[in-house]
Amino acid sequence: MILHLAAFRWKDDVTDDDVAALTAALSEMAVGIPEIRSYTAGANLHLRPAGADYGVAAVLDDAAGLDAYLDHPAHLAVYEKHLGRMIAERSAVQLPIEEGSFR
Repeated sequence: MILHLAAFRWKDDVTDDDVAALTAALSEMAVGIPEIRSYTAGANLHLRPAGADYGVAAVLDDAAGLDAYLDHPAHLAVYEKHLGRMIAERSAVQLPIEEGSFR
């Protein structure tokens, strides 16, 4: 399995309403993509200094599932409507994980 993590820093004009709309759109999107086994997205709690403004974590079976998720029309639509105009910086990583490895 693959854990896909994406972290975003927002442009200065991004509002709390923008972030709420994005989170709702991502949550709705994830339900409709069968390759996603687990998904969460939301604003950084900022419990430590610095860091990104927002994060996404998706668990998928394999690289084909990751491609299906990232290239899915619903994902592209969320990017077009929300993310594209909000992002100042993006960082992503994919990590191998064993099923049941989260404690």
